[in-house]
Amino acid sequence: MNATRWSPAILAVRLSVAVGLVSLASTLPARGAAIEPAGAAPDPAPSPPPCAREASGRPPAPTGAVVLDTAGGPGLRLTRRQAIDSALAYNPALRAVRETVDQARARAVQGAAFPDPSLTGELSGQTSPFHPHSYTDRALALGLDVPFPLKFLWARKIGQADIDATSSSYEQVRHETAASTARAYDALLVAELRRRQLSEALKLAQSFLQKTQARARAGTTARLDVIKARVEVAAARNDLLANDRDLADARAELDRQMGRPLGEAVEPADSLAVPDSVPGLDALVDAATRARPELRGLASERAGAAAASSLARSFWLPDLSLSVEKDFSNGAPSSYTTDLGFSVPLFFWNHTRGEVAETTHRERELEATYRDAVASVAQEVRTAYTAAVTARRQAVYLYDELLPEARKAFDIATTSYGIGGSSSLEVIDARRTLLEAEGELADALGAASDAIADLELAVGVPLERVNPNPHAAASSAAAPDTMRDGDSHE
Repeated sequence: MNATRWSPAILAVRLSVAVGLVSLASTLPARGAAIEPAGAAPDPAPSPPPCAREASGRPPAPTGAVVLDTAGGPGLRLTRRQAIDSALAYNPALRAVRETVDQARARAVQGAAFPDPSLTGELSGQTSPFHPHSYTDRALALGLDVPFPLKFLWARKIGQADIDATSSSYEQVRHETAASTARAYDALLVAELRRRQLSEALKLAQSFLQKTQARARAGTTARLDVIKARVEVAAARNDLLANDRDLADARAELDRQMGRPLGEAVEPADSLAVPDSVPGLDALVDAATRARPELRGLASERAGAAAASSLARSFWLPDLSLSVEKDFSNGAPSSYTTDLGFSVPLFFWNHTRGEVAETTHRERELEATYRDAVASVAQEVRTAYTAAVTARRQAVYLYDELLPEARKAFDIATTSYGIGGSSSLEVIDARRTLLEAEGELADALGAASDAIADLELAVGVPLERVNPNPHAAASSAAAPDTMRDGDSHE
């Protein structure tokens, strides 16, 4: 047999193809490994940098939160948990809602406060209303209205229900802020992963350009292929420029959620990975009905409405009016007069058809609203559960099936082109297919993480705190000698 002879140009092309394949194989992570963003180190994330001085007037940061220096400074490297804790500590919207809880406490104090006394002065015997000095008698009275004692109890219940309902609204905003921060963090992870993928795509385009130029110099390909390869390099650079905008937007959104000035440098310490499997639907619905702040808030409103109804029906309970008057008549010794009065609900129908009927209808309204809210929460959990399961399946399919096939097709097209078996159009098409598959995987991983955040928002507690067997938990709660878990909820 005759030995095959290779020209130096073709040998150079084959060597370049081998180097490119080694570089390409190194970019595919092992099955189940997390996908690191651009510039992320494979070793465990370091501890956050020393905290800057807190601004005056800030609330103390919770455990795990990074104290933010809004005056500027080096960029922060945060995990997802640290970013969420910092947002819960410094987000301006949360500060505003937190003030409404204090307002509710102030209303509760005022609603159950003891009435202020009244002081009345009297001048009599005047010759003219415009000549007060012509009086002959004068008196000074001190009055006090004392409501029936049970009314104070009901007023305090109404105020406490208002505080509980407002606190539940505050907890709901906290959950929404945590979910929004998680989505912003994931968007930054996706943008950085795309940057790494686009950077690798640029290297592949430049390598293909070098191969095409070598073949063109050897006379084995047309000059048109060189132009196409240069167009691919330019397109890859343009994609990187567009990715710079995505990175800036993602960092700005994360800064806004954490209460930092927009544009401050922040780097994620976590990485994108396929989420773990979620608990069963029944366990999630059971946890949501017990933990959702909206349901707890409606329950508090119903308790307040019941107290308000009891207070309205107490119109027949007498309120005491007490006054003491001292007479300072000219030429006569001082004397005292004591007045004692009780309220008499003579026109009782005004009360029964007025505030009593209003509070009764308010109770019925809240009862119907609560039933609708329970059904709405269950539907939200089902929708979020379906979205989370579907997003996870898509991410797994793209990671296990689509991306390896796209890489394999690109390897075959590149190798075949190196030995003259395929055209440049096939290589360009395979490279674009690989780039689209990588982009779909990055988007799918981000969507899966966002779906988990939405599911936790719908449930009201982190998924790791959901009991996978709620029926067993209910039976154990009924047993007197069994330790119960999960009694407290966020």
